[in-house]
Amino acid sequence: MTATTVSAPTSTAPRGAAAPAVRRRRSSRRERPNVLGAIGGWLWLAVIIVPVYYVVISSLRNQAGFFAQNPLAPPTNPTLDNYRLVLQNNFFMFFRNSLLITVCSVALIAACGLMAAYVVVRGQGWLARRSFQLFLLGIAIPTHATIIPLYYLITRLHMYDSFLALILPTVGFAIPITVLILSNFIRDIPAELFESMRLDGAGDWRLLWSLVVPLARPALVTVAIYNALHVWNGFLFPLILTQSERFRVLPMALWAFQGEFTVNVPAVLAAVVLSTLPLLAAYVFGRRYLVSGLTAGVGK
Repeated sequence: MTATTVSAPTSTAPRGAAAPAVRRRRSSRRERPNVLGAIGGWLWLAVIIVPVYYVVISSLRNQAGFFAQNPLAPPTNPTLDNYRLVLQNNFFMFFRNSLLITVCSVALIAACGLMAAYVVVRGQGWLARRSFQLFLLGIAIPTHATIIPLYYLITRLHMYDSFLALILPTVGFAIPITVLILSNFIRDIPAELFESMRLDGAGDWRLLWSLVVPLARPALVTVAIYNALHVWNGFLFPLILTQSERFRVLPMALWAFQGEFTVNVPAVLAAVVLSTLPLLAAYVFGRRYLVSGLTAGVGK
């Protein structure tokens, strides 16, 4: 008895004939311009560029031309006298004070925040689990609500009108958000790496400095730029906790160009341009790590 096999009818069209048509439809969808997105992008660019343009061109006017000309028109007689005036009024001393406070504060914030985030993520026990909730509570407390007890504490500790009066409160209020960013990034580090180093005899300090610090570099740069921006532009603490000129920072130094009945607006804007240059340089240096650090843990 012989078995007969019935072959299924084969299609005459080639198997991949429909693939080019599908690819053409997909490519046409990808190449379709997003008009609304482009319009929104240009509008947002105008919102950002117009104030920067106004500050730069106004700093090149004299005080009389500032009130006589169109505020958005280029200056007819540009001058650098405002920048010369700013540099002659102890600008470098104020710049040094701001730089010292910013560098010390950011270094302490990064060090303390990294160690606290490591304990939150890898720590064992009740205290390690509850500490993260305590840091979240610190984010919810506004700075202005604590300024009176903070002033009383600083004066009782005899730190009023000093650099420590500006550095220590800044570090304390910046640590909660720093721990939140760094802990999300540390959670993305595979647990197998920690376990393998544990088997090799590494302790917590070794894990922190040899494993966490190199892998968390984008997050560290992110919190450094974020906190440096807030410390550099800080106005409340220098206003309340300092008094003498030798501890004055750049935001407070802008008051030097303010008279009793008038304000030298072009000189103030020239000081704003000069004080913004270090932050611009820091952003250019760390922009590669900024987005990756802020989006750490989002996909989980």
